Amino acid sequence: MAGKIKNKIKIAVLGAGSWGTTLALLLHDNGYRVVLWEFYPELAEVLVRERENHRFLPGIKIPDSVDITADLNEAVEKAAYLLFVTPSHTVRGISRLVAESASFNPRCVVINASKGLEEKTLCRMSEILNQELPQDGKDIVGLLGPSHAEEVSRKMPTSIVVAGPDQKVLEKIQNLFMTEYFRVYTNTDLIGVELGVSLKNTIAIAAGICDGLGFGDNTKAALITRGLAETKRLASKLGARDETLSGLSGMGDLIVTCISRHSRNRYVGEQIGRGKKLPEVLSGMVMVAEGVKTTKAAVKLASKVGVELPITEQVFKVLFHDKDPKLAIKHLMIRKAKKEMY
Repeated sequence: MAGKIKNKIKIAVLGAGSWGTTLALLLHDNGYRVVLWEFYPELAEVLVRERENHRFLPGIKIPDSVDITADLNEAVEKAAYLLFVTPSHTVRGISRLVAESASFNPRCVVINASKGLEEKTLCRMSEILNQELPQDGKDIVGLLGPSHAEEVSRKMPTSIVVAGPDQKVLEKIQNLFMTEYFRVYTNTDLIGVELGVSLKNTIAIAAGICDGLGFGDNTKAALITRGLAETKRLASKLGARDETLSGLSGMGDLIVTCISRHSRNRYVGEQIGRGKKLPEVLSGMVMVAEGVKTTKAAVKLASKVGVELPITEQVFKVLFHDKDPKLAIKHLMIRKAKKEMY
C-alpha cells in the first residue's frame, strides 16, 4: 500500500523547503524510510507538531511515519542515500557539516536536487559535493528538471532527469523515485543537466521582465529560444552534450520556469519590469530565487571561457547596475544583424 514503509532502506532528505518536503513525501509513498532534516530547530518543531509545511507547501500533510529532525547526525546516520535539497548557496556549508558528522556513511549515494552555480567559485553543485564530502566509494548524481513542488506534491504528472557518470547507479536512483505520476529518465551528461537547470533561471528573470513590461507572446517566444541558444553555447564550451540542452533539463526546465505562475525567478523579473528594485523584490519573498546569484556566476563563467551571453549580460545590468529594463530590451533588439545560430 502506498505510504507504508516496505523496507529498511533509509533516505535522508536535507532541506525542508517545498521541494525537499515534496521529495520526502514521494519517497515515503514509495515505501522507504525517510528522514527530513530542517536546519532551524524551531521550524523543525513546528513541522513535527503540525505535520504540514505551512510556510512552503500549505495544504499537504506529512505522515507521522516521516521522521523530521534538526539534528544532522540523526538524519545522516546509517542513510543509504543522502538527498541535498537546500538553496544552492548553502550546499557547501551543509556538505561540510555532513562531512564532519561522525554519523555520515561515506559509502552512501549522494543525490543533488539543488539548482545553481556557486557565485565565488563558479562551481556546479556536484563539484561542490565532490570537493567537500569524503571520497570513499561515493557516487554523486543530480535529480533535476522541470518540477514545481506545488504540482508534484499534488501528484500532477511530471518528468525529470537523474544524471551522473555511472549508468547502474542512475538506474538505482531512477527506481527509487519512479511513480505513476513522477517519471525519471537517466542521462550520463551531468555537466549539461546541471548547467541547463541553473542557467535557465536567468532567462526566466528576463521572461518575467517582459511580462512586467506588458510585452506579448512574440517577445517571450524569441526570448526562450535565444535564451536556449546562449545556454547551449556556454554549456557546450564547458563539456556538455548539445542534445542534453534540448531535453528536460534544458528546454523543458527553461520553458516551465519562463511561463509558470509558480516560478520565483519569473516573478522577480516581473516585479522589476513593473518598476521595483531588486532589494525590494527579494525582501518580500519567502523562497529563494536562485537566478539572482546564478546571473552573477554565469557572467563570470562566460567571460572566463570566452562565450557571449547577450540576454544574461543584459539581465545582469538590470539587476545589479539599475539599467532600465526597456533599454535592455532595446539593446538586445538592435544588436548587429546575424545568421540564426545555436
